Parts: sequence; C-alpha cells; structure tokens
Amino acid sequence: MSKVLLGLLLGAILGAIDGASAGFYDFISKGQLVGIVAGSTVKGLLTGMAAGFYARRKQSLAAGILVGVVVGFVLSFLVAAIPGENGEHYYVEIILPGMAVGAIVGFATQRYGRPATA
Repeated sequence: MSKVLLGLLLGAILGAIDGASAGFYDFISKGQLVGIVAGSTVKGLLTGMAAGFYARRKQSLAAGILVGVVVGFVLSFLVAAIPGENGEHYYVEIILPGMAVGAIVGFATQRYGRPATA
C-alpha cells in the first residue's frame, strides 16, 4: 500500500473515531453527532493525505510527525473557531484530538507503506 493511501485510510478511520468520541460530551446533542463524525472524517482524510504526500517525498520520522500535528492543528483550529449554538468555542475538545490524529498518521506514513518508486 502506498504511503498516501495509508494516510488516507488511517486518517479517515481515526477521524471517524475522533468524531464519534464527541458523543461522550454533555454539550453535544445526538442530532449533531452525524455532522461531527463526517467533519472529523474529512479532517482526518486531509491530514492523512498531507502526511502521506510528505512521507512520499521525505524520510524523516520527526518531521513527518510534525507535519501531521501541524496540519491536524490548523484544520482543527479552523473548525474550533466556529462558535457553538450558544456562542462558545471548544478549542481544547476539538484541537487536541485533531493533533493526536495528525501525530499518529504522520508516524504511520513515515514508518509503514510502500515508498515511492523513482
């Protein structure tokens, strides 16, 4: 499996798990959960794609993890900047799991997957 495909698959799976974990919070209604899971899956896909493309170009574990964390942070920050129903923001609840998904996907794409052929 190529590094980009690995990043996409792992990002989608971990993003969906990240979104589903929002059901544990009291301020999330069940009607919002489907949208949160879908949005987190898209964030995971984009993070995995970025980490996979970077892993295809460069072979550095630390830099690959950093790329995943930074992309996860930026995408999660954009989502967290949107206020909730009552006008509050949930930065910690959104950004930390997004960064964790980025770190895991960044690690996996550097460590595993078929390297690009010359």
